[in-house]
Amino acid sequence: MLTPLSILKRHKLRITDCRLDIIQEFLDRQVALAHSDLENKLENQFDRVTIYRSLNTFLEKDIIHKVLDDSGATKYALCSHEDEHEHDHEHVHFKCEICGETTCLDSISLPDIKLPKGFKKKEMSLLVQGVCEKCH
Repeated sequence: MLTPLSILKRHKLRITDCRLDIIQEFLDRQVALAHSDLENKLENQFDRVTIYRSLNTFLEKDIIHKVLDDSGATKYALCSHEDEHEHDHEHVHFKCEICGETTCLDSISLPDIKLPKGFKKKEMSLLVQGVCEKCH
């Protein structure tokens, strides 16, 4: 079972209360979270810069990934991999029109897109919008 401590140890990161609490929030919620979501949840425990730096470290270490969302806010989701070297972030994301939560649908891969000659893909995202099973 994944725990904040096991995730930090596996990625050889310094263990801090802020990092533990942020990862725990991702594990508890199982949805994409914005910096502001974490700030609101962890209010008065950690300043916004500490949270921001932790998120950047998690991005660099491939613990979380950025999530496409139509709100304009950058959101992040916990990577669902067991082996940190064998996964990608090219999967479908689903945003509920009622609760506003964005969820990774890791089991649905993106279609293979043939780009015109001279174009080179860097990353690809697909956002499906509708009503999630909780709100249905």
